[in-house]
Amino acid sequence: MFYAIPLENRPSWRNPPWVTVLLIVLNMVVFWGPQRAEERAEERAARFYAASSLPALELPAFVDWLAKTGSPHADRARRLLARQAVEPLLDGLQHEPRFLKLLHNGAVVTPDHPQHAQWQQDRAQYEQMLPPPFTRRWAQDYGADAAFKPWTWLTAAFLHGSTAHLLGNMLFLFLFGFSVELALGRGTYLAFYLLGAVGAALLAGWAYAGKGSIGLGASGAVSALMGMYAVLYRLRRIRFFYQLFFYFNYVTAPALILLPAWIANELLLHLLGGQGIAYMAHLGGLLTGAALMAAAMHLRRARPVELPAPVLPPAPDPFELHSAAARKLAAEMRFDAACAEWRAAAHHRPDDADALRAWFNLARLQPAGDDFHRAAQHIFRLQRQDPATLELQHASYLTYLNQARPGARLSPGDMARLARRFTRARQFEDAQRLCQALARTAPDHPALADTLTVCANGLLQAGRPAQAQQWLPHLLRVAPNEMVTRTLQQQAPPPASPG
Repeated sequence: MFYAIPLENRPSWRNPPWVTVLLIVLNMVVFWGPQRAEERAEERAARFYAASSLPALELPAFVDWLAKTGSPHADRARRLLARQAVEPLLDGLQHEPRFLKLLHNGAVVTPDHPQHAQWQQDRAQYEQMLPPPFTRRWAQDYGADAAFKPWTWLTAAFLHGSTAHLLGNMLFLFLFGFSVELALGRGTYLAFYLLGAVGAALLAGWAYAGKGSIGLGASGAVSALMGMYAVLYRLRRIRFFYQLFFYFNYVTAPALILLPAWIANELLLHLLGGQGIAYMAHLGGLLTGAALMAAAMHLRRARPVELPAPVLPPAPDPFELHSAAARKLAAEMRFDAACAEWRAAAHHRPDDADALRAWFNLARLQPAGDDFHRAAQHIFRLQRQDPATLELQHASYLTYLNQARPGARLSPGDMARLARRFTRARQFEDAQRLCQALARTAPDHPALADTLTVCANGLLQAGRPAQAQQWLPHLLRVAPNEMVTRTLQQQAPPPASPG
């Protein structure tokens, strides 16, 4: 299923699209007025029917009749009867005029039936409760023996089958209608809207002739507006929101390119055998609307109206979305899923200390898990050097060193970085242990010289010359020309004289 909704234009209330508003109001009045009253009356009649003797007398005969006449609905009707689903069977019965004719002629419940009198009484009361037909009277009839009623080509466009059907059509009517109305003018717009409904009905009547269903809804006329919109803006690049099955996104494209996309979509869905939706009515509307707008523009009766672009809300911040999801999952004690969300949040903001702390603290519940090691590495690689960051790195290092299973995974680069940072934070014992590990495991690492220089210099400035002297042999090897090396050489005690 393919939808495309224009986002570029918005209505100008200095010149309101009154015809579009009027059409929306009229559709709503018809649906929530006579259609809803008819529906409520039918529901009351159906409740009486279900409680009467009629289901037992009529519905089995109706199911048998469907089977004998080769109806494609026979199997489903048999399953409904087995479940005693009265309402859908009654709806099907009421829409089968041939069976109703047999029923009224006494060919179903015959006069010699022992319950014939009861059936006559209940049937008469049920039919008395039925409201005068409204929806079927004004809808387009696709029945094989349907009477020719051309006025339904228009009236069907103001009827709807459900609230969702109505609201969906009204949304698209508003989104496309106001731009087309301002371009055409109110009179031409109304005429084209009604002609679009007629064009949609004609193609649907040809495609669905003899199907036995009815056609109703504004979607054919709205499709005509979509065709008009595409031709109206032609090669102008318009920003659209689109949905293709389960994928949706925004795209900026020439408006006219959507016309073949819409046409192909309706043809494909029709060929796939879509049930309950008159795709050929949509196609008829698209073609009619496109032809009408092309004629209007050729006669210079229409021109695109430049309207200010809407101010779209900023796209949601992925970091905030993942962070909120992580907190929610953690509150629900779904820790693995929460870790995954914190990992995703860190991907979007790898320098956010609060997110990394939350990820690390949650991941430590599984010290052998990959998340614990990855969260620690992200914290160790933070670039800021403020006291809060240094404190977070040192505390995380101690926790990681004690809890990581089967052991800590510290790369030489991480060891060098942490040793320098711990020296600045005056955590000399941990800094020296990291320097020893780096010198032992990676004696040729390019950061070793700088790391030992920083550590030794920090010890000297902190008044710990004896500890600094321990690094002199290493410094003589990797950084012999550094100032701290020469200082330590000068401060080194003279070698003891022999004997």
